[in-house]
Amino acid sequence: MTNLSPLLFVTLMQGFGLSFEQVGRLTLINFFTQIVADLAFSKPVDRYGVRPFITFGHLMVFLGFVMFAFAPRLFPTNPYLGIMLATVVFSCGGGLLELLLSAIVQAIPSEAKAAAMSLLHAFYAWGFIGVVVLTSVMIALFGSVNWPIIVLIWSIIPLLNFFNFLRVPLAPQVPDEHRTSTRTLLASPFFMLVVTGIALGGAAEVSMSQWTSAYAETTLGLSKTTGDLLGLCLFAALLGTGRMLYGKYGKNIDVWHVMFWGSFFAAGCYLVAALSPIPWISLVACAGCGLGVALLWPGSVVNAAHRFPLAGASMFAILAAGGDTGAAVGPWLLGLIADFVPASATLSPLRVGMLAGTAYPLAMLVCLAAIRILGKRNHEAKGVGVGTKGSEPPLSSS
Repeated sequence: MTNLSPLLFVTLMQGFGLSFEQVGRLTLINFFTQIVADLAFSKPVDRYGVRPFITFGHLMVFLGFVMFAFAPRLFPTNPYLGIMLATVVFSCGGGLLELLLSAIVQAIPSEAKAAAMSLLHAFYAWGFIGVVVLTSVMIALFGSVNWPIIVLIWSIIPLLNFFNFLRVPLAPQVPDEHRTSTRTLLASPFFMLVVTGIALGGAAEVSMSQWTSAYAETTLGLSKTTGDLLGLCLFAALLGTGRMLYGKYGKNIDVWHVMFWGSFFAAGCYLVAALSPIPWISLVACAGCGLGVALLWPGSVVNAAHRFPLAGASMFAILAAGGDTGAAVGPWLLGLIADFVPASATLSPLRVGMLAGTAYPLAMLVCLAAIRILGKRNHEAKGVGVGTKGSEPPLSSS
């Protein structure tokens, strides 16, 4: 639903008279709820195991989808309130899935955990493409006015996964006596820099993915189908390709370099998307940003998992909360900035918002530089490597 809602932004704005800030607020609510779910359930997951919570998460997503579809009927005088409440429900489930899927993959015995983690995040991109393509097809078939039917169709998937995770085999988690404590994590400057980085990476990635559809339709003057299929789908394809390539060939590649140059490239894409007078070039820049941000989120998870290999669900919860914070605030700020741009401004509202989004990958460059400096200090003091490569053994958790 994180990727489905933006496809309906313009439809919701036209149908219910919503502003840029109000539809952007749905993204803020989505990720803020995921943050709360990440932090609230991390301890219970470590205590009671993964299965009860992974099944509960899928059930919440299903119920939230159904509420979203029926919001105009359940709240006829204020459909937006119903949409916000539904967003809270499915986002709670989404937060659990985000937390637990990374923990499940990390627990699987393997010598290629970095590749496995990158592959996991690559499937997010392939799912993104599936949502965009199939939703576009369903809008063409049913019409945008029948968007509740489309949401109900998508609700079938989390319902099927609910039954699937009742019986799928799961690897055992790290025992309590061997688990790195949350206090140790929070006391580590390296870990806090990683959390900051994943927040900036989440802001850079999700801001572009959340606003590309509306940007292409309302600002670039392109059709919704063109913006969704050539903008969002290509963004997701490049996002997934970048993650798949690192998963397959990143064995001896320092992930820091990939993240640094990816951030630099993403900043350029934001600038071109905002300032190019040619709509097609702007759209290509929006899509190209997917390659730049590909490793910012999973690369941060890989760095943390290498340095703290015995951390339990709490580490993934904090990382997910950091990423979700950036993913929540980033797109919302772009919408808020767009609402404050006067009609007489030289640049259109969303162009100004897109220009402001350049700050996210630029700030990521600063964060990565700080990580590099800290890594060199650790190398000099303890002999710890500066970078993280896919084949390296876990770094010390001190």
